[in-house]
Amino acid sequence: VLCDIKMNKMDGIEVLTEGLALKPDVPFIMISGHGTVETAVEASRKGAYDFISKPPDLNRLLITVRNALERGNLVTETKVLKRKVSKTREILGESVAIGKIKETIERVAPTEARVLITGANGSGKELVARWLHEKSGRANAPLIEVNCAAIPSELIESELFGHEKGSFTSAMKQRIGKFEQADKGTLFLDEIGDMSLSAQSKVLRALQENKITRVGGEREIEVDVRVIAATNKDLLKEIEAGTFRMDLYHRLSVILIHVPSLTERTDDIPIIAQSFCEEICNEYSMTVKKITVEAVAALRALPWTGNIRELRNMVERLIILSDKVITDNDVRIFANPSGPESVNHNVSAQPNYEQFANFQEYKDYAEKEYIKHKLEKNGWNVSKTADDIDIQRSHLYSKIEKYSLKRTEH
Repeated sequence: VLCDIKMNKMDGIEVLTEGLALKPDVPFIMISGHGTVETAVEASRKGAYDFISKPPDLNRLLITVRNALERGNLVTETKVLKRKVSKTREILGESVAIGKIKETIERVAPTEARVLITGANGSGKELVARWLHEKSGRANAPLIEVNCAAIPSELIESELFGHEKGSFTSAMKQRIGKFEQADKGTLFLDEIGDMSLSAQSKVLRALQENKITRVGGEREIEVDVRVIAATNKDLLKEIEAGTFRMDLYHRLSVILIHVPSLTERTDDIPIIAQSFCEEICNEYSMTVKKITVEAVAALRALPWTGNIRELRNMVERLIILSDKVITDNDVRIFANPSGPESVNHNVSAQPNYEQFANFQEYKDYAEKEYIKHKLEKNGWNVSKTADDIDIQRSHLYSKIEKYSLKRTEH
């Protein structure tokens, strides 16, 4: 919107204020023939994108309008992307246990109650925390996540509360901690059972007083943060062992949510596996593969010590290594990343599995061998091969280039 400052019926600043109240994402460019620094500052403070004096330079005006439109588009695109991301974060399953978790989230999320989420690794504790945030009144503020198990004990306090410059040897500049970053939002303390007792006492104080002090600092800083914590440990046993504070446990566990392991809710495996299949096939620009009833039964029979995380890896492996339909035989063959002792299923030779540092390396190897096998089978006809494995031809070309695949001369 191009808006003059001096107008008869309504002042331009009033138009700006009321316009942004109705359409906060619309950029306003203010124009005035009596422009002063004070007027420009007031317009900017009220939310104007820019301020231009009369008579406007045409080039500057065009550039400003173009930049304002681009900014508006970016704001819109960001909101759309955020909605898309939030839509993908679903708690999948129709079991009684998952139904109770969803009901609890609906009741608890709008409140300010602290929540302690328990469950095994890979069971979906982080997803529950995200839903608690997204359905709360803090959804438009940040959700800051901290994996307490991944941070060395000597650094956890600096990570949570920040530090002042020079507070320790490597503190070359001031650092804002996670509590301050999460102000007005939610702080998710994952694996809180691994937090040191020293850090626990400071977290307890922050929860009691809603204030923190940076490491090496003296000034108290007020914070407005909702804390959600998660752990794979039995904190009551940790309290008995003297490694976790009872008073902190009671502060955190106003609401307790236990996320069951996948083996406790095998009825949900068909829904979860199908959802992962659609998601992964879309990522790879492939036609969604069908999972047979027998394959689903085979999946349900597996132990799933890695829970949801392991199931997703398994489905991704099946999509890459199986044909158009995923069968129970595929599940038996590829149930283990290292496979059976003898495998001859779209892979040229049995690899030495010790050579792979992680599953990604194995996946790349398997994908390369699979594509190479299909290309050779189709006489290196790229169009036919792309159709055969249900991916776009351009996508296949990029894979050929990625893996440096070349036709073998006979």
